[in-house]
Amino acid sequence: MIQRLSHVTIWVLNQDEAYDFYVNKLGFNVHTDAKMDNGFRWLTVTPKGQPDLEIVLMPTEPGPMMDTETSEALRTLIRKGKLGAGVLATADCRKTYEELKAKGVEFTQPPTERFYGVEALMKDNSGNWFSLSSALPGTQEAKA
Repeated sequence: MIQRLSHVTIWVLNQDEAYDFYVNKLGFNVHTDAKMDNGFRWLTVTPKGQPDLEIVLMPTEPGPMMDTETSEALRTLIRKGKLGAGVLATADCRKTYEELKAKGVEFTQPPTERFYGVEALMKDNSGNWFSLSSALPGTQEAKA
């Protein structure tokens, strides 16, 4: 029986730059940063509040798992901002928006009230977009 999701992948254009973004701007912790025998770099980060979920910052260069044509297609989609990587939950979207914006994080939508909470849309340094969200006060999600 499957018990939990342990790893998710975010495709990045440059692992060193992604490391800087996720660790120094978003405040994630580095879980693993190791070179494999074939030179492949296994780089994972975790949100501070969720240390058991590793986010793999996966390079998009051609190699044994990806040919040049696929690599370029993927890189084009990332650069165009066509890949959404998920929802980043925060206790206060407006406050976190201001903190991240001051660190140079790019937002495509400021905090906006929705039926499910307050949401801002942001991009990582590769072009992947995320919803930054917090529940509205008084909702079931806010009480959890």
